[in-house]
Amino acid sequence: MAERFARGGRLVAFGSSPAARSDVRHVAVEFVHPVIVGKRALPAIGLAGEGGLLARQVALVIEPEDIAIAFGTEEEDPDLVAALAEAQGRGAITIVFSPTPADWVFEPPSRDSFIRQELVETLYHVLWELVHVFFEHRGLLRGRDARAVHDVGASSFLYPFLSEGEHDLESIVADVGHSVLLKANEIGELREQTLTENQSELLRAAGALRETFEAGGKLLALGNGGSATDAMDVVADFRSPPQGWPARRALDLTEDTAILTAIANDVGIDAIFARQIIAYGRPGDAVLAFSTSGNSRNVIEALGEARRQRLKTIALVGYGGGRIADEGLADHIVVTRSEHIPRIQEAQASAYHVLRELVELVSTEAD
Repeated sequence: MAERFARGGRLVAFGSSPAARSDVRHVAVEFVHPVIVGKRALPAIGLAGEGGLLARQVALVIEPEDIAIAFGTEEEDPDLVAALAEAQGRGAITIVFSPTPADWVFEPPSRDSFIRQELVETLYHVLWELVHVFFEHRGLLRGRDARAVHDVGASSFLYPFLSEGEHDLESIVADVGHSVLLKANEIGELREQTLTENQSELLRAAGALRETFEAGGKLLALGNGGSATDAMDVVADFRSPPQGWPARRALDLTEDTAILTAIANDVGIDAIFARQIIAYGRPGDAVLAFSTSGNSRNVIEALGEARRQRLKTIALVGYGGGRIADEGLADHIVVTRSEHIPRIQEAQASAYHVLRELVELVSTEAD
């Protein structure tokens, strides 16, 4: 992937199911808007079901040096194989997460659709991190000269050993491989912390949501950037649950670009979610807000408006919880204790998947 980006290639992600769409948008925003300060934007394009048949979209977009990454399965989308074949035929390298012909196949070892998606998210986050390491570390790319010492800048906290020198590139690659295993352990521990430390909060939040749905209410989900794609995914999970659970009423407040850009342009970015809560919220509805920092102003404004409208509020936050946790700005707050945004998002995916499952299992009377 780094070699392709170095030659001017782009990442083209595609998938058409509701859940796959959220991963398409997530991987694209990670590459175009890197969360590590100082990392360059790398070109990434997302193609989803709203654009029509995937194979037709791929035929119009893919170029020979591109990288194609496909989300979903052939069972979910019979057009997926044709889209991959189109990408390969046009010279792109291909990556998939199901047993489908491609250059790189990473099939998650689980039958649980939620766990599979969580593992896929972790993998493409690590791919994103590794691409930046290889792209900026001269000796690791063909045709680029090694240097005695290399300053990896903002990547240093991810891979500190890369600044030590480039006289032994095989050892450096081995160190990078070892760091991948360390990250696997890190996210496992963070998921455990998130789910065990917040167990009772998740149960109470699930009870509140169950009560909302049984009374005819709905869920409004929101977030920024990668957290916006989490809002997309959780709404997909409630509307189209793969496990055969009842479909639940849910709205994605990140979905309508005309509304978002109109409010941002005419009023300000802080109002993009609060205005929609005024428009769509009804007493007894619920809001699920995502913020890796716990300090996003438009999320805080939305939670404040939700309380004024007498909506139930749930927040998934990272770091130490930020203002949302410190000031108790939501009825139910789930804190993932990390300062690394990709790891926070990965653990939050586990939390909202568990929340979705609990909604079908909890008894509101028991709560």
